[in-house]
Amino acid sequence: MDEKLKNSFLNFRNSILDFAKGEKVNPIIYGLAIGLYPVLYYYNTNFSLVNSWSQLGMFVLTFIMVPIIAGYLIKMIVGKYSEIRLFKFLLPVFNVAYFLLLLVLCTYGIKLKILAIAGIIGVVLGIILSKHLNKIVIFQLLLALIILPNLLRFVFYQINYSTEWTQQPDTIEQTEFVKKPNVYVIQPDGYPNFSELKRGYYKYDNQAFEDYLQEMGFKLYNNFRSNYFSTLSSNSSMFSMKHHYYNHPHSTESEMLNARDIIVGANAVVRTFNDNGYKTNLLLGKPYLLVNRPTLGYDFCNIKQNEVSFLARGFGIHKNVLDDLEPLIQEKKEEPKFYFIEESLPSHITTYKELSNGKEKEREHHLERLQRANEWLEEVLNMIKKYDSEALIVIIADHGGFVGFDYTLECKIKQTDPNLIKSIFTTALAIKWPKGEAPEFDNQLKTNVNLFRILIAYLSQDETLLNNLQEDKSYAVLNSGTPFGVYEYINEADETVFYQYEEAK
Repeated sequence: MDEKLKNSFLNFRNSILDFAKGEKVNPIIYGLAIGLYPVLYYYNTNFSLVNSWSQLGMFVLTFIMVPIIAGYLIKMIVGKYSEIRLFKFLLPVFNVAYFLLLLVLCTYGIKLKILAIAGIIGVVLGIILSKHLNKIVIFQLLLALIILPNLLRFVFYQINYSTEWTQQPDTIEQTEFVKKPNVYVIQPDGYPNFSELKRGYYKYDNQAFEDYLQEMGFKLYNNFRSNYFSTLSSNSSMFSMKHHYYNHPHSTESEMLNARDIIVGANAVVRTFNDNGYKTNLLLGKPYLLVNRPTLGYDFCNIKQNEVSFLARGFGIHKNVLDDLEPLIQEKKEEPKFYFIEESLPSHITTYKELSNGKEKEREHHLERLQRANEWLEEVLNMIKKYDSEALIVIIADHGGFVGFDYTLECKIKQTDPNLIKSIFTTALAIKWPKGEAPEFDNQLKTNVNLFRILIAYLSQDETLLNNLQEDKSYAVLNSGTPFGVYEYINEADETVFYQYEEAK
């Protein structure tokens, strides 16, 4: 080892040892030690939920600045009233208690009982370890140092993230509509296709609801499916009208980065409708698509940003979409309206292995929620029919219900059963075309990625837009049973296949 480097290392080591043995407290180092690991831990495990500047500001204030300021204040109090024995415990007690409280917040959210227990444990440990405050500070900083490299990978990806994949291959965004009906795109989360419900692992009689839709004037599209396996990956592709192939994911990533910003932002679809004079409305049952505080591209959203907690996972509140929809439909304005309405029914089977009730019970629960989804859809459709009978209405899910699996993340293990693979991607599609007149090219409606390109071709009466339809293929990210990567699971002929997507290697 180079002598200079060796001396630098020894000096650094000695500085740490001296700090550990000392009793002086630097409030800045003290505050950083308390908050740095919890904030890095939260960002490392939930980066796609908190990758906005406003959230970063909240975390810096709450996790870093509060303990630094508290450190200064406590140090002043201890210095002024050093003769009071009790005050010597203030710094270590605050350190350990606040540190544990932040960890609980990052892990469980605002759970008062758990927070109270963590606070009590923190006070007790702070008193016991009161003579070792600087050693605690070093330990906390080391924890932050250990987790930092992996987080930097997310930060690097965010900095270098490119939206180039969303660019259109033609001038579809400049298209002028010839037809301008109000357009309702209604998304029941995880609703399987009507044809798949009759077979495979579903084997469910949904005929009564199918009859209702047909009586309402809907055309049902059998064997329709999604291109991707999650709400974020499927909808970001659908609203971009392009494939993203999961943007070259990493094995530790659980969500697609920046997908929410695309789905609720000024994406190609929303821009095109806005440019054609439509008022665009986003109606959500839960704030799952809003948790990272994306900039909205819609003119209206029924959930305000201040209603969503900075630590939200997207399921803490529920809005009655019907209550928000009715006054919007009744608005007496000449401009046409576009609605994207999303409800978390019937959803999918449980996500995690440890929470699974087994594939049979999970199937039963999913089908129970499917019936509730039918009831909700009937309420929405009856309301639209009451006020807006000439509208173009699309019912489209984002992915399948994963029935046949024990839990949804099992889909990341290589599968060879065609019925299981189709259970991931099977997606309901039903469209009520104005006057019941479907375009001749609606036979090209096969997967989510091409939905809006086909709708825009219909509204603009411009069939040249169909020259740039995307491939009707379905992809999954696999991390077990095969080398990690993105794999094509269903080809354009609707056959189950198994090919690794080359650019993801």
